[in-house]
Amino acid sequence: MGFLIMTLKERDQQAVWHPFTQLKAARIPIAIVRGDGACFYDDQGTRYIDGIASWWVNVHGHAHPYLAKKVSDQLQTLEHAIFSGFTHEPAVQLAERLLKRLPENQSKIFYSDNGSTSVEVAMKMAFQYWSNINRPKTKIIALENAYHGDTFGCMSVGARNAFNLPFSKLLFDVIHIPVPVKGKEQECLRDLKKALMLDDIAAFIFEPLIQGAGGMVMYSSEVLNELIGLCREKEVITIADEVMTGFGRTGTFFASDQLLNKPDILCLSKGLTGGVMPLGATSCAQFIYDAFLSDDKMKTFFHGHSYTANPTACSAALASMDLFDLPEVFENIARIEMKHAVFLQKIKGHRSLVEVRQLGTIIAFEINTKEQTSYLNSLAEQISDFFISKGIILRPLGNIVYILPPYCIMNDDLDYIYECVELFLDGIPKK
Repeated sequence: MGFLIMTLKERDQQAVWHPFTQLKAARIPIAIVRGDGACFYDDQGTRYIDGIASWWVNVHGHAHPYLAKKVSDQLQTLEHAIFSGFTHEPAVQLAERLLKRLPENQSKIFYSDNGSTSVEVAMKMAFQYWSNINRPKTKIIALENAYHGDTFGCMSVGARNAFNLPFSKLLFDVIHIPVPVKGKEQECLRDLKKALMLDDIAAFIFEPLIQGAGGMVMYSSEVLNELIGLCREKEVITIADEVMTGFGRTGTFFASDQLLNKPDILCLSKGLTGGVMPLGATSCAQFIYDAFLSDDKMKTFFHGHSYTANPTACSAALASMDLFDLPEVFENIARIEMKHAVFLQKIKGHRSLVEVRQLGTIIAFEINTKEQTSYLNSLAEQISDFFISKGIILRPLGNIVYILPPYCIMNDDLDYIYECVELFLDGIPKK
């Protein structure tokens, strides 16, 4: 009896449920079989430039030989170990190296599995901190338009939108204040001051300098310094969600490096392992950790995952940190930043754009449409299809196109992406 031979795409359609995809109308997914530097290759041999660093995680390039070797070496020594009551060299060394890079007020690293869980850990730390010092507080302040992840705590502090509408009645109440974009700084400061008058505020959470999934919305370090300062005056814990902004994306190692007032807790993931393996980390200031030291076992931080501090993932992160110690990585970051800035000057004022904005290695183009700017804007599919036809992977946020490449991207490939952006914008009919 013969066996039906199916392609990878056909097998995928029979067995796999993809994220952020309405599967009834979904196109057949592209079958990626190989990565090399800033590019992917599909099962037909077609080359695609990865213009979004594979969902913002890849910083050094795909199939990087040094990262692969370090992961392989670790797998032959210790692939995994329980982390409650035990420890291992990769986790300790990674914590030490992260703390050298993090703001000076950070003193401890708590490991988890991904960006959402690193944020969930941060919120639980903040809530339990107040409980442990016998001053229980239950409210969090967050910025409008935010996205912090898909777990229930993260959905609660995120914007109420299509991402979490079916769960809205299950989310806890959060005080949302305006994003302090240019022209709204005073409105944001005013609303924060009003919220801080309440006695029940446990923490203020924010994506420093740029909101990612919310549309690459950018705001200044000066106003964020003021916001953190106001929280500090009221003894409110500040949480910086650096899941997307960390590891060079904003031009500095962490976005918080651009702040005078440092957050009390930082959340890390995505670029942490160079895009090789899932890993999350939450760092905190000493005063938060101290609140969990007690003879009372009920003041223990009862949080942990089976794969907490997985040695293989930690080794990938250590290898990535090795690469960040090389001068060429930040030379590449500066190169991309400069090229984005030049292209911004060239393209700003284009008739099809509402705005073009840039921070570090991130440049975003908000396209003028009849529809409201949102993740569900119908232009998204047209944008994605156009760039795929040009051999470029750009996943738009509705009508917002952004470029956020691996740092190893070649100038020729970056110039080609810019050329195609112009081509797409020029092809939009005049209003």
